[in-house]
Amino acid sequence: MSSETVQPYQRITQDYAEKIRQGRLSAGTKLPGIREISEEYGVAAGTVQRALAELRNAGLIYSHQGRGSFVSERAEKPAEDSTTLAIRALESQVAELAARLDRLEKRHDD
Repeated sequence: MSSETVQPYQRITQDYAEKIRQGRLSAGTKLPGIREISEEYGVAAGTVQRALAELRNAGLIYSHQGRGSFVSERAEKPAEDSTTLAIRALESQVAELAARLDRLEKRHDD
């Protein structure tokens, strides 16, 4: 996937997954807050929330309301997690495309 086709949330997801895989973020490490990450990447808070959801779905992080997001103990299995992360990203893209197609078909039928 070229960098031109990577969505901003995917770039954040990939960057943090790589930091975890490389051991720069170890199990139990608290991630920066949504505001801090959104400022770092120049994106909206919703984009960061989507990236964090992808990381949670892949089992790389867990979150506690009001306390933040932390690197998961399960993040110790990099091959499995990177594959899961890639699958989740593809599933998300397919769901988004299906929703767009449904909207277009509904417009066409009207």
